[in-house]
Amino acid sequence: MIGRRPLKYPHEVSIGIEPFTPTPSFPRCVTQVAVKGPRGSLRMPLQPFVSLQIERTNDPNAPKQEATVAVRDPADRKQRAIWGTTRAHLENMVEGVHEGFTVPIRFNGVGYRALFEEKKLSLKLGYSHPILLDIPEGVEVKIPVPTRIILQGNDLQKITQFAANIRKWRPPEPYNQKGIFVGDETIKKKEGKKR
Repeated sequence: MIGRRPLKYPHEVSIGIEPFTPTPSFPRCVTQVAVKGPRGSLRMPLQPFVSLQIERTNDPNAPKQEATVAVRDPADRKQRAIWGTTRAHLENMVEGVHEGFTVPIRFNGVGYRALFEEKKLSLKLGYSHPILLDIPEGVEVKIPVPTRIILQGNDLQKITQFAANIRKWRPPEPYNQKGIFVGDETIKKKEGKKR
């Protein structure tokens, strides 16, 4: 099970528990986990039945520090699901504040291109008008060539959500192999109807 695996993290990263004010999205959460590293800090609310044990080692020669996630009742199905999800999110947060994430996007199609307009991302995708997208906070956008975009940042969820918002304007189609491809995504070519 993913939740049981201990999370190893480098000495440059620190994990701590902080109080959290409940919000409409997380009405029962009263604590949050804060992960700080060289690239910044990220926070995530913890469900009341999830606990986090952090084993602090003062020995600088120790390769990595450890943290383990536990739930109150491992037999409960909902708690088991949140257990693994919390640990996976925590691992992504550690990697984000330590090294960061990069998601490449490529455009495949005649006239498809991207550029910056008025601090917004402008996409020309064959529509009669350009598509203007607000760049979310914490996401850095680079356009090395007009048919490629590179998204960088600490929060994997924000980066991949923004990539999905870009992709939805022209999802890849299997007949002409045109569209917006995220990461190393490929699509199997289909043959058209034969008379």
